[in-house]
Amino acid sequence: MQPLKGVTVVTLEHAIAAPLILEEADVVVQNVTPGASARLGLSCEALVKTKPGIIVCDISGYGSDGPYRDKKAYDLLIQSEAGFVSVTGTPDEPSKAGNSIADVAAGRYAYTNVLAALMHKQQTGQGQRIDVSMLESLAEWMGFPLYYAFDGAPPPARTGASHATIYPFGPFPAGDGKTVMLGLQNEREWKIFCDKVLTNPALATDERFSTNVKRSAQRAALSELIVAAFSNFTAGEVALRLEAAGIANAQVNTMAEVWAHPQLKARDRWRDVDTPAGPIPALLPPGSWQHAAPRMDAVPALGQHTHAILGQQGYSAERIAALAAEGVV
Repeated sequence: MQPLKGVTVVTLEHAIAAPLILEEADVVVQNVTPGASARLGLSCEALVKTKPGIIVCDISGYGSDGPYRDKKAYDLLIQSEAGFVSVTGTPDEPSKAGNSIADVAAGRYAYTNVLAALMHKQQTGQGQRIDVSMLESLAEWMGFPLYYAFDGAPPPARTGASHATIYPFGPFPAGDGKTVMLGLQNEREWKIFCDKVLTNPALATDERFSTNVKRSAQRAALSELIVAAFSNFTAGEVALRLEAAGIANAQVNTMAEVWAHPQLKARDRWRDVDTPAGPIPALLPPGSWQHAAPRMDAVPALGQHTHAILGQQGYSAERIAALAAEGVV
């Protein structure tokens, strides 16, 4: 089996602006409305006729067929359709994710499917049409709440940042106004938590809280006791107690605190990347390779490489100048 190398990926926009680029393309990725690529003469069926073995990845809201095929899709709408919003938020109000989770999910599945298709082509010589839907991508990510509600079973309740079925497991304010996130997993940890963190060992055998089921049912009463105990300490001091007791915990960091996160700094995860507006810090991609470092190239200016790429595709200087004059490139 020969290693993959020299893979060229283009978007539909590239193909429209510079059709000759398709001659070098191994993969075409597009997320226009279903049917639009066919109307442009750039569907998988059309591309295969001139480029056998090409891999085409179509990304859409709901997929290339079915009753929702032509329905408009934005990230928030897919979060709603996939059930994500229904199980996220507080008991009084559902909430969306703080980032574009449906877009990210679809992008990740497009990426992994293209890699798998390249491996398939390496072994068989066959190309592939990949149909990635935002709905199916986010529905796959719904794992726990989706299967929890199998066959009409009630879904997990919305509990804000707290765990739906384990308690105490979630955010608690400390005396300095900051929030500590903690999580107990079993009765052994509950006893240690009462003894070492709350310094109230008798609470561990309190009949109201003696099992996780009882603690979940008595969340309000137990929360009052925990908040009262934490009120005498800063979030940092509470975290030290939790660490000493072996209880899982985390700080609820702001974006500024993530920028300054000591773990990211200690692992040297930031790099300066050049941009047209000057250098900016950027995170290395997740995953550290033993024998190679990821490329962190400069962000090009708008159109910086257009003339060079078109020249490589056989466009004459005169034709490129004409396209620029017409505002095409």
